[in-house]
Amino acid sequence: MITPTRRDLAVAALTASVCLGLFGFIGSDHLAAAVATPKSIMGSAAFDWEKLVVKKTKVGESRTICRAPTATLDELEMHVTSLNKGQMPHPAHQHADEELLIVKEGTVEALVAGEWIKLGPGSVIFQAANIEHAIRNVGEGQATYHVIKWNSPGMLAQREAAKAAAKAAAK
Repeated sequence: MITPTRRDLAVAALTASVCLGLFGFIGSDHLAAAVATPKSIMGSAAFDWEKLVVKKTKVGESRTICRAPTATLDELEMHVTSLNKGQMPHPAHQHADEELLIVKEGTVEALVAGEWIKLGPGSVIFQAANIEHAIRNVGEGQATYHVIKWNSPGMLAQREAAKAAAKAAAK
């Protein structure tokens, strides 16, 4: 007779708890989220500036480049925002994603770790996860910057689970 090791028992217990939890999850209101059709993995790509669709906004304009999973990320989002003089895209906020902003033109102020920093073309801003941040156009003309934002493996599932839990708690 083979005697199971502590490791074998731990793996069996973990597997059982995951499976039982999954059955409870699938049996609930969250079935659609659990069986959502996965997006195609984005491969190598090139994005022509002249072919990006310009969407007018109340504070300027935006160009979506991509928003898709990659071989190593749950989601890679890239877009370009142009802000009119004196405008902000939204109030200061924070989120679990990390993001990188690259100033293309104009003069901006970025809220970085609690401090407003004035930056011009070619400047790079890294916004860490869960730290309040913002950006505003403080120049005389339009300010344009590229945004690269990513979700590491498991982050989107965590976000959806948190939303589902909040929704269930509100009932």
